[in-house]
Amino acid sequence: MTTKQIDVAILGQPYRLACSPETEAALLEAVARVDAEMNKIRAHSNVRGTDRIAVMAALSLASELLKLQASVRHGEAFPAEEIRRTMRQMNEQLGTVIQQYAVQ
Repeated sequence: MTTKQIDVAILGQPYRLACSPETEAALLEAVARVDAEMNKIRAHSNVRGTDRIAVMAALSLASELLKLQASVRHGEAFPAEEIRRTMRQMNEQLGTVIQQYAVQ
């Protein structure tokens, strides 16, 4: 696996991160999400200090993740891959039915 270095900024601070080319887009999306959350906390709260803002952002993002996981467990949300798999199965079934009627 090839790794590359990417330069990013979170809350104005530069970071150099290592990732594979395949995971770069997801990592950049995660960086943007963390940066946005930290900027929101800095702008809308009395929390000061990068370390405290980072902890508050981590707690906020972890809370979102736990809510999403609970909703998936309770059937309120579906993982994207499960939706894709179901759509493929439905398309295959529709294709089979269409072929049966097209032959007649």
